[in-house]
Amino acid sequence: MTRKSGLGKGLDALIPGNQPSGGEGNIQQIPIEAISTNPYQPRHDVENQHLEELAESIRQHGILQPIIVTRDPFSGQYSLIAGERRLRAARIAGLESVPAIVRLASEQQRLELALIENLQRTDLGPLETAQAYQRLADEFGLSHEEIAERVGKSRVTVTNTLRLLKLPEAVQKALADGTISEGHA
Repeated sequence: MTRKSGLGKGLDALIPGNQPSGGEGNIQQIPIEAISTNPYQPRHDVENQHLEELAESIRQHGILQPIIVTRDPFSGQYSLIAGERRLRAARIAGLESVPAIVRLASEQQRLELALIENLQRTDLGPLETAQAYQRLADEFGLSHEEIAERVGKSRVTVTNTLRLLKLPEAVQKALADGTISEGHA
């Protein structure tokens, strides 16, 4: 049996049948003030030094990879799906607009895509990953198996990651600050 993996397919493959909205989908320049952050962003800690470095790179070279947003048809505002660090760094760099691809995405897809984008980069902390999995379960009623299928992990990995949220607060803090590894938690 072949496992379907969300990882390595790109974000387009994760929204089945997704078509750009209203002829959109090409890269467009969108004013930064028209973009709200993704409330489903699993990353909580972004080091200021890394943002400053990214902002300097953006000043020198521009944004090399467009962010991905969805557009609210009623307000006309955009909500970020992927590219939180790029958007924050663009603000620091003083840009007025950023290159973006507009996609249709449900609330659940926004959380899934934000999680998958961060998992693909492998620098999302284990507790942040566990919290994002828990949100998928709580807010959208997904089982561990369904979460695993959507993020390209095994059910066992998802279940074990979720167990981190049941650890005592002191152990979670040690895990978050790198004092102990996920394997030792």
